[in-house]
Amino acid sequence: MKRDLEFDADTAQEERIAEHAAQWIVQLSADDEALRITAQRDFDAWKNADPRHAVMAARVEGFISRVQGLRGTDGNQRQPARAALEATFSLQQKRSGRIKQVKRIGAAVAIAMALGLPAWLAVRVFPPAYLTADLRTATGKWETRVLADGSSITLNSASAVNLHFNAARRTLELVQGEILLDVAKDSERPFVVETAHGSVRALGTRFVVSREADATVLSMLESRVEVRAARQNPDHPTVVAAGQRIRFTADNIGSIEDIDARSLADAWKFHQLVVRNQRLPDVLDALDRYRPGTISYNREQIARINVSAVLPLDDTGRALQLLGNNFPALRIRTLSPYLVRVDAPAVSDESAAR
Repeated sequence: MKRDLEFDADTAQEERIAEHAAQWIVQLSADDEALRITAQRDFDAWKNADPRHAVMAARVEGFISRVQGLRGTDGNQRQPARAALEATFSLQQKRSGRIKQVKRIGAAVAIAMALGLPAWLAVRVFPPAYLTADLRTATGKWETRVLADGSSITLNSASAVNLHFNAARRTLELVQGEILLDVAKDSERPFVVETAHGSVRALGTRFVVSREADATVLSMLESRVEVRAARQNPDHPTVVAAGQRIRFTADNIGSIEDIDARSLADAWKFHQLVVRNQRLPDVLDALDRYRPGTISYNREQIARINVSAVLPLDDTGRALQLLGNNFPALRIRTLSPYLVRVDAPAVSDESAAR
């Protein structure tokens, strides 16, 4: 049993290090030069923080160096990670969907071989659909783009989308994460957001779509849209209007709830997490999405602590500090730049006394 536990711990650590390596590949491929410079500085600090990080960093750098050699030195050195990814994936938008899918799978395998990762770990750490998405963001990063039709999209942390625009349709596939859309009006081409759980159809409106593991959440800021679950009758959509939110799965569309549209818009504008009477574990889960490392905690131990706060997502360290200041029972320890431990010994002692 002890050896099994040690194996599980080693496997989990290997996964975390490999996940960090994947995040660095994406961050080092940013279009913005300032972001690339910051990413390189943080990457250097990460690889010097732990000998195991250095081993994985050497694999990443070796992979990038080898692919650069194939491309030559014609200016692509300025964006080494992006050049590496493009050379490896070699995606041709004019090819058939079948060929494109095969190349996506091959991309993950190629990266796995280059980094010396087991195949099972490569699939988990380097999801082909994310790495080959048309637009994507790294952990803790936001990006706003103006699309070909004039619509605006903002991708939240670790988000990815594919675009399928032509003369007849405007379809956006949300691969993972969360997006804010400001859709340009086009009476001839409705704008549709698709996920595995269904679709959201709009002509011109502003809304947020979040893809969770088992459902999709739509939050309306302006106007209205039609929501269709993937396996329900498409002739009977649910209309969702400004100030409303709905959660839907492939089989079911949930009930509509009211939201504060202005507060949600401000939260996106200022990169804030606004929580009202939410359980602390759920808040930590949300913050963890914006960190390149891990927030570790015992869910049961802190489940009775409820939080109402506005927390900065651009600085999750400060967000954790604010939680610590407002909840004296919490103990927050930064064990490394990529591992924070949150527990509540006082709460545990109180429970034990009862």
